[in-house]
Amino acid sequence: MYWYDGAVCAGERLELTVTEPGLLYGATTFTTLRVYEQTLHDPRSDWPAHRRRLEEAVAEFDWLSPNWHRLETGAQQMAQRFPVLRLTLFADGRELITGRGLPGDLQQRQDEGVVAWLAEGSGLSRSLPHRKTGNYLAPWLALQQARKLGAVEAILANERGEWLETSTGTLWGWREGQWWTPPLSAGILPGVARARILQSASRQGIRIGLIPWLASQVREFEVLAYSNAVVGVVPIRRVLRSHQGRETILLQSLEGQRYDGGQTAMAELRSLLRSR
Repeated sequence: MYWYDGAVCAGERLELTVTEPGLLYGATTFTTLRVYEQTLHDPRSDWPAHRRRLEEAVAEFDWLSPNWHRLETGAQQMAQRFPVLRLTLFADGRELITGRGLPGDLQQRQDEGVVAWLAEGSGLSRSLPHRKTGNYLAPWLALQQARKLGAVEAILANERGEWLETSTGTLWGWREGQWWTPPLSAGILPGVARARILQSASRQGIRIGLIPWLASQVREFEVLAYSNAVVGVVPIRRVLRSHQGRETILLQSLEGQRYDGGQTAMAELRSLLRSR
């Protein structure tokens, strides 16, 4: 079941023309949100922020605007069946809405944390990083490699070795008694969950550092996590890096570091995300 161009469709097949720019070039923009209580209008669903993300992309790309009322109607209808929605817009104004369930092990990930793989030196960085476009090949490739190595997430890095973001979310690190995250100027997606955390921190007078993540600084973090609108905040307990074709663990002392501490810090980050 999915919603396409104003109607609910059965099955999982979608017919597109062979000249479709979205197919040929990834010329789409999308947003993925978690729906709470089966409605877009639950504050936790953060629908206004997701719609704004789409509106800004359409305006910047000078695409035809979709029927926004129809998009919301379709999303609300799909929300009756699925807790996670992906809303995709084509350059000519068509909309595609697909749904899926939450990860089956989400609670375990949130409680115990995950392993991530550092995609350093691979050239895997997102195209037009300030927008969520259909050209998601680099993060997808990084995530596939991470899973081959037994990791759940991939961490993208630039040519200078700076950590940018994960394949699906924003990076957060704790040191010196505060949280840190890469700035947008580093070339990362302005995530919806990221924006909510920063806004909540600003309202509460909590400082969050915005600096590029150099390798030397990353080694100083006591806690590492990532966030997105679907999974919320998830700790990263261990980071793997590939060295001469073999899998090793990235550690502070050049042997490795497990990010095992910081329960209080994690509670603060989650509280900021939940704050309204």
